[in-house]
Amino acid sequence: MLLDYAKLASNSLKKRKTRTYLTMIGIFIGIAAVVSLIGLGEGLRAAIMGQFGFLGPDVLGVQASGLNFAGPPGTAVVTPLTDDLADKIERIPGVEAAINRYLESGTMEFNDRQVIGFSYSVPEGEDRKVFERMLNLEVAAGRPLKDGDRDKIVVGNDFTLDSMFGKGVRVGDRLLFQGHTFEVVGVLKKKGSFIFDGSLAMNEGILKDLFRKGDDTVNVIGVKVRDVKDVGRVKEDIEDLMRKERDVEKGEEDFEVSSPQQTLETLDSTLFAVQLFVAIIAGISIVVGGIGIMNTMYTAVLERTKEIGIMKAVGAKNSAIFTLFFIESGLLGLLGGAIGVLLGLGLAYGLAFAGRALLHFDLIRAQVSLALILGALAFSFVIGLVAGLVPAWQASRKNPVDALRFVK
Repeated sequence: MLLDYAKLASNSLKKRKTRTYLTMIGIFIGIAAVVSLIGLGEGLRAAIMGQFGFLGPDVLGVQASGLNFAGPPGTAVVTPLTDDLADKIERIPGVEAAINRYLESGTMEFNDRQVIGFSYSVPEGEDRKVFERMLNLEVAAGRPLKDGDRDKIVVGNDFTLDSMFGKGVRVGDRLLFQGHTFEVVGVLKKKGSFIFDGSLAMNEGILKDLFRKGDDTVNVIGVKVRDVKDVGRVKEDIEDLMRKERDVEKGEEDFEVSSPQQTLETLDSTLFAVQLFVAIIAGISIVVGGIGIMNTMYTAVLERTKEIGIMKAVGAKNSAIFTLFFIESGLLGLLGGAIGVLLGLGLAYGLAFAGRALLHFDLIRAQVSLALILGALAFSFVIGLVAGLVPAWQASRKNPVDALRFVK
């Protein structure tokens, strides 16, 4: 029975194609905005989460406050960290290890092509194992660095792509960094983080000898907490120590002690707020589209008054008339939603592709879930049904005699 109603409703919409398409404009513009913008937001969210998600909840990072976007952490600060702080942090109860991390940005050259990137230090001795465990570093090819390795590096997985140097870097190749030649002994597994996938690692000793002579500053101190339950307390103890060492009062800190989980939660809440705002704006457009459907259905009831009278004269019940117009308005919403979803998908993935191509920024991605598509379609269908509720009720209540006498 419902299938018959749907066929009658679709035939009615086909007879008024121009009006049908104009009515759906408000719906599919709103749905397209919801799908494309939320899809881009979800893609950005997933990409950002991937930059930090590989770090465990028992890891803390200590760095001096500054302009983090100006280069590697700790490179644009007034008062940088010093290399003696790690030993003091390591003596705090609950800390398994505190490791100085040195970062160096510069020119990388391979296959007669140059790109700007950075290298990070890998500690030697017992701290090496702790460091690799903290960052979940595993090689996909070759071997990891060993104590005593000089002029040898391990590169991130992106180095194997032709897009970086026009030719992928392989184990055994030689690569120049800041004018110094290094042999590639290993390639890391893909981590989904441009921080590690696009950088190279070298032993701490060689990095300091070549690029940090006479410089005792540290970019970041990585802290491994013994028990994840103690992270909060250890974080507070480190902050107390840092205030004392740097002679600053509470509330005037020139340093940051943060955990990846804390960063993720902050980013997640910010992105969710942006997506919610976008959804509300797009929702207004969908409601306007619903008003358009209501107006169209009122007009359809008026135009088909005589048709309604004939249907009632041959025995059609009020419920049948109501259902027919009710389903017709729902189909208007559903069709508008379907067109909007297709437009939204095209916009989301098209804009993401264009953004990556123009800006060369890998974080611009789109991610449209099946739940978002089904939700958008269901919402547009419900808007159509609600908009057609009153017109359908009015159509079902028409007097058959008056309807047959109606002259347009």
